[in-house]
Amino acid sequence: MTTAQIDRLLDADHAWAVVDVETTGLHPGSSRVLSVAAMALDAAGRPAGPRFASLVDPGCDPGPVHVHGLTPERLAGSPPFERIAPQLLEVLEGRILVAHNAAFDHGFLAAESARAGIKLPVQRRMCTLALSRRLGIDVPNHKLATLAQYWGVPQQRAHDAEDDTAVLSRVLTHSLLLAARLDMPLPLIDVDAKTGPAAYPARIATVPCPWRHPGRFVAGEPLVQGMRLAITGPTVEPRPRLAERLTRAGLDVRDSVSRLTSVVVSNRAASDTRKATRARAEGIEIIDEATLLRLLDDVRPGSPVAAPPAGTPRPRRAAVPRGPLHGRRVLVLGGTHLQAAAVRTEVSARGGGAAVNFTAAVTDVILMAGAETDRRLPRIREAELPVHRGEVALGITLPAPTPEDLAEPTYVGRHRSDTPGAGVPVLTRGAVIDLPEENVWTVNVAWRADALATGTDVDVVAFLVDADDRVVADEDFVFYNAPLSEHGTVALSADGDSEQSVRIDLGLVSEEHTKIVVAAALDGDATFGDLGAVTLSVDGDTATAATATLDAATSERTMLLAEMYRRNGIWRVRAMGQGYDDGLAELAARHGVVVDDD
Repeated sequence: MTTAQIDRLLDADHAWAVVDVETTGLHPGSSRVLSVAAMALDAAGRPAGPRFASLVDPGCDPGPVHVHGLTPERLAGSPPFERIAPQLLEVLEGRILVAHNAAFDHGFLAAESARAGIKLPVQRRMCTLALSRRLGIDVPNHKLATLAQYWGVPQQRAHDAEDDTAVLSRVLTHSLLLAARLDMPLPLIDVDAKTGPAAYPARIATVPCPWRHPGRFVAGEPLVQGMRLAITGPTVEPRPRLAERLTRAGLDVRDSVSRLTSVVVSNRAASDTRKATRARAEGIEIIDEATLLRLLDDVRPGSPVAAPPAGTPRPRRAAVPRGPLHGRRVLVLGGTHLQAAAVRTEVSARGGGAAVNFTAAVTDVILMAGAETDRRLPRIREAELPVHRGEVALGITLPAPTPEDLAEPTYVGRHRSDTPGAGVPVLTRGAVIDLPEENVWTVNVAWRADALATGTDVDVVAFLVDADDRVVADEDFVFYNAPLSEHGTVALSADGDSEQSVRIDLGLVSEEHTKIVVAAALDGDATFGDLGAVTLSVDGDTATAATATLDAATSERTMLLAEMYRRNGIWRVRAMGQGYDDGLAELAARHGVVVDDD
């Protein structure tokens, strides 16, 4: 890194605190921190200030030792979080928190601080996973180990908080430099109600029930394994312990009441809680805790959940559609919104990927009227990328240029041969592929980094729906106020100011759910005409299964982006791009969510 490059980064006046945590589980509301490390860096990513690392006594079982290697013996004698907090907070104070999957690390630090009665001094954060995706570097996945290998950073001990922090600090330095070269805005987000401690509420930790749902409980008859049970109001036995007993007995403990709830437990006969009110409206039996405990002495055996129906084995790799633009990533500059959308659609139809940001993955640029004023153009020319304009570009007929457009000669640069993601399928609107045989997928949603400079929010949401495209229960609607579905099947995270992600564990999808729909909504009067194109990438643990670029027309305020659905035991993904003029409340209501009037 040259002195001039360092000076340019320092002009940003940022100070970073790179952090990493190892934990007992995945959800901050029910799991605990086992190990934490933090390092202070200057704006260029160089060590500058305090650093800290420590094991932490979680006060509970350490969880997946095979992942983090932190056995009870290694943790013995470690301090609790409240004792190490002052040193940790010294590193975080006045700095932007940086982590690889920052929503995870920040969420755990926020939850531990709240338990200790401490205010976490984090006002902004940045996710290096989101930064890597935004930069578009040529990697099969964006794991820390993969990025370390790409940038030539040695990694000694994976899943060791102190070593991961050291590795991430060097990955950050390389990423900051590339972002500066591309003039790419960094994915900084403010900590607010959507990203701060309130986004990680405590909840009863539950696991998928292995028993088939047998239906409603009938007074005077026994409980049956697989019955769905919800608890409302205060209980004599602490609720987490009671929920654990019920789960061990084979009952399916849920956080809300739905039409499939078998019985509701309440010690107040006239309870007016939302759960009790919904139970009475649905005709669901309400019993008290004493009755429940008596019934637990004789829970009848249930029927095991059936294995997925046998079908054609899922392919290890989806077939890659070929076309004249296969392997090309094309950025369209200029033109009206509708003109640019039409060209991007044609790029996808011809097998190419349509970009909305200038990233390291862009191989070609199409210029239309007005493109010369785009601030990204000088950077594009510095990169010597092929720039296309005129009546036809890359085989696509462009809107007729004006005489002023024709006066600027076409710039022809070198075409890169090391095309990132050349084997990844590009889905056009309505296109479907079978997913490779993996359970955990992340749908990453992104849009132009400077598209909504006025502060309009984009809310990415998800619905777990049944065969009628309706949610079964409240927790099947995942959005900013409820970012985690039952059992952690679907999780939402905001990774940057122009990125949000939906993580889906297909192995946890229950029998009644046949589809997961991912959508986006804009607040206020903003429309997708203001936002522009939205890009999707469907990322597995090792590689990206598919990408898509979707354009609504002009007036839409909500848009269905993609859906994952089961067909003959095989999970598939479809790119959608269906827009609507109404808002998030109407979108939720169409999927069966009961929207409060207040």
